[in-house]
Amino acid sequence: MIRFWNRRLKSSILTENPELDEKIQTIRKNIKSEVKKKFAGSLAIRMVDSGSCNACEAECNALSNPYYDLERLGIYFVASPRHADIMLLSGLMTFNMAPHVLDAYRQIPNPKWVVILGDCPMMQAPFEKTFAIETTAKSEIPIAHHIPGCPPSPKEIIEGLLEFLQKI
Repeated sequence: MIRFWNRRLKSSILTENPELDEKIQTIRKNIKSEVKKKFAGSLAIRMVDSGSCNACEAECNALSNPYYDLERLGIYFVASPRHADIMLLSGLMTFNMAPHVLDAYRQIPNPKWVVILGDCPMMQAPFEKTFAIETTAKSEIPIAHHIPGCPPSPKEIIEGLLEFLQKI
């Protein structure tokens, strides 16, 4: 046990990255400012999975942990598309999910935007086109912004949200 603590004291904390923390702080400040200006301080996001491997959803779940904490910035994930300002779409447009994605899109009040997350909605994923894949998201609904990656990290997701907010 003493060896463990001696090694621990010599190596210090390995989970923190001061450079990343500074970048995240800057992004947080900019996002909070953009949300305050463009959405009166509260941006509601409806996350829709149209047939993914759930890696993007796992990365989005990390956005609510204490390190990223999007709710502190005024960004909330909502359960109903009727309460949403934007749709965050991940996954391929599968045969079974395409009508539900379109229905959720129709229920979002105007003005509405769709941000696609990951490579799947753009058909850049490692999946081949099969009978289960209906179409691309771009051919069915208007896409406002794309956050690339397979899956994108939480940092890349919040950077992508900042790019989207600055674009609109």
